[in-house]
Amino acid sequence: MDAVRAFKRGSVEPVIVNRIFFCGDPHGHFEHIHDAVREHRPDAIVLLGDVQPQEPLELALKSILDFTEAWWIHGNHDTDSDADYDHLFGSALADRNLHGRVVEVAGQRIAGLGGIFRGQIWAAPGKPHYPSKENYLARCGKGSQWRGGMPRRHRSTIFPDDYQALLTEKADILVTHEAPSCHPHGFREIDDLAQGLGVKTTFHGHHHEQIDYGWEDIERLGFKPYGVGYPTLDAAKADVFEYIERFHNPRIRRRQARQDLKFSTLSQPSVISG
Repeated sequence: MDAVRAFKRGSVEPVIVNRIFFCGDPHGHFEHIHDAVREHRPDAIVLLGDVQPQEPLELALKSILDFTEAWWIHGNHDTDSDADYDHLFGSALADRNLHGRVVEVAGQRIAGLGGIFRGQIWAAPGKPHYPSKENYLARCGKGSQWRGGMPRRHRSTIFPDDYQALLTEKADILVTHEAPSCHPHGFREIDDLAQGLGVKTTFHGHHHEQIDYGWEDIERLGFKPYGVGYPTLDAAKADVFEYIERFHNPRIRRRQARQDLKFSTLSQPSVISG
């Protein structure tokens, strides 16, 4: 399978794991991403929202685009201003938006759901107030529109129609801005989406935390959730790709299965008769 370079703890040389870097909310700061890409030359990077480039995204990433592919989803702050929106959605990398679709990236099928839940549209876990963008536009009034369409703010809002469309797909990895329910501010709807897609791993941004959710969450959810912190890759180099390898590398899967079987056997209660 395709591989991504990632640092193993305590080592200088990268190890081959899976050739994708997942990057937490940059908020306009890309220096750490430039450094990581130039050093490790991954096949692709995925920005997990709140990108906020201070210039068109292709210019913000210009120094690394000869070395890697850049993909992204949007976060809630990517519609804070006209410039935030235009530098991302109007950039030459606009077609690299993973939101609402599944794309094969470096041999992995990656599904994307950008944006956040907003109460005016869908106060998850409650029922949506509007089933689709078209339905909202028909009722919001022309005075609320931006550039003749959806209000800018709600261009980073999760709408049910985008969510439902993703549920008809299958993927290996799900990237979201919102967190699944294992985070204190996460949502069961993200769990349901990951389970419907059949993914083994999810990555989210938004909360600026580097989180290892642990095996209890894996067992409950059926996938490995991972929170990628703001704004560095350093911690992720040791952890993020370990999880991808564990789930997507057949050799590691077999080793983990043997370890789990051994642990299960050792954990069985002893029965003493007599």
